[in-house]
Amino acid sequence: MTIYIGNLSFQASEDDIRSVFAEYGEVTRISLPIDRETGRKRGFAFVDMADEAKEDQAISELDGAEWLGRELRVNKARPRTDDGGGNGGRPNNRSNRFSHNPL
Repeated sequence: MTIYIGNLSFQASEDDIRSVFAEYGEVTRISLPIDRETGRKRGFAFVDMADEAKEDQAISELDGAEWLGRELRVNKARPRTDDGGGNGGRPNNRSNRFSHNPL
């Protein structure tokens, strides 16, 4: 299972996140997405832990906790959908947009 951490401080590093979640158990992976255009952190992260029971404990204890000046949102990450993502839930109509010649 993957944990989603939202409302994350832009100053938080992968090591910072690892140290917090390591208090609950072994952290196997951390993903701290970076915005392609600005190069800045996007304000959220994903964490995988070795033990699902420890993940559940971390979620229940850290959701709503204040850390680095922000109130964290911590919950189970939702699986990605096959709709292409990154479009705010709107359908991807790029292929249809210029499908006919208006001239």
